[in-house]
Amino acid sequence: MSKRFPIISVTGSSGAGTSTVKHTFEQIFRREGIKAVSIEGDAFHKFNRADMKAELARRAAEGDQTFSHFSYEANELAELERVFREYGETGKGRSRTYVHDEAEAAKTGVAPGNFTEWAPFEEGSDLLFYEGLHGSVVNDTVDLARLADLKIGVVPVINLEWIQKIHRDRATRGYSTEAVTDTILRRMHAYVHCITPQFTRTDINFQRVPVVDTSNPFVARWIPTPDESLVVIRFRNPRGIDFPYLVSMIAGSWMTRANSIVIPGNKQDLAMQLILTPLIERLVRDAKRA
Repeated sequence: MSKRFPIISVTGSSGAGTSTVKHTFEQIFRREGIKAVSIEGDAFHKFNRADMKAELARRAAEGDQTFSHFSYEANELAELERVFREYGETGKGRSRTYVHDEAEAAKTGVAPGNFTEWAPFEEGSDLLFYEGLHGSVVNDTVDLARLADLKIGVVPVINLEWIQKIHRDRATRGYSTEAVTDTILRRMHAYVHCITPQFTRTDINFQRVPVVDTSNPFVARWIPTPDESLVVIRFRNPRGIDFPYLVSMIAGSWMTRANSIVIPGNKQDLAMQLILTPLIERLVRDAKRA
């Protein structure tokens, strides 16, 4: 953790909804006049699309059916840790972009499925913002959780996460439901061992829970809407959180435990604004003092 150059880490798996949360952070940064350097977890994949396909085939031939982008060894986590550490110490660092589609290719000049070149961060930033799969990983070789000053988990209940992934991958990537299902099954081992342990280390978790039937996510025709959902917000350390204020400001909310509040799904953006704005302001204020 760094007083001078704070780091915010948002962690969630594919289909969790981290992109929506990222938009809320961007709103806060813009409103509060905070200059943030943003990096994505996809930038730290070890393989481009073609090489990943070949690696998957090689491992499958050897009997490994569990290797995926969720796996530690499929990512440059040591490089991500180095970026976190360097930024925390100096306010500098570097990143790159993984080009997902033709729209991104048109902007970067790099073919889809490949990486741009590594490039240094812009000078004069107030904080580093990470969004991806592995922002709070702790294993035998890296400890990213200790380097991040504010760690956010985005963790919808598992059936909803799958519904969101299936619909996204079918709509934006042209995958069939069967292909997405195969990916989910292959990723399950790493999901259990690499992704979920992070959410015990995050400072705040936002978990969306649908209140409609999602018992078979593989045939769901629609993604449950925010109006058809609740959001459970869990604070790892509730000290200093003004729960009575939050309950009074967020209509329809209530506390379920000493460290948890439940809100209507359509109030998530409001709740994040109320909860995160003072925390971010404090990080930046302390950084400027330091």
